[in-house]
Amino acid sequence: MIEPEFWKYKTLQAMSAEEWEALCDGCGKCCLYKLEDAETGEIFYTDVACRLLDLHSCRCTDYQHRAQKVSDCLSLREELTEALKWLPSTCAYRLIGEGKELFDWHPLISGDPETVHQAGMSARGRTVLEFQVRDLEDHVVDWPAKD
Repeated sequence: MIEPEFWKYKTLQAMSAEEWEALCDGCGKCCLYKLEDAETGEIFYTDVACRLLDLHSCRCTDYQHRAQKVSDCLSLREELTEALKWLPSTCAYRLIGEGKELFDWHPLISGDPETVHQAGMSARGRTVLEFQVRDLEDHVVDWPAKD
């Protein structure tokens, strides 16, 4: 059973597995390939999605086995410090980690998992799968970081 508004008083580290999973807004942006400038550390988002991302639901098609199937897939919970810098500013994990509030379109606030898509905050309709791309550099976009 998830307590109401648990994210307001629990740290990410203190959340149960059920609370942790509920915090995900389903935007799919974490499953987009990102590039990091080796000199500056700046992160660049692409519109290229991991092969396991369902482009409509914006959910992983094999969440339980993703790390075995995609070698560079980060487990947010296990690698939180490293992973937070790769997450967009709208991500609930990043927001809570930075002591900020969730947006009104977040399903925990709205009560509806579709609001993230209706608000235009997800990757739905804006991505291609990795096997359709040759050079990631040709697919750098700014919308995941600016939404």
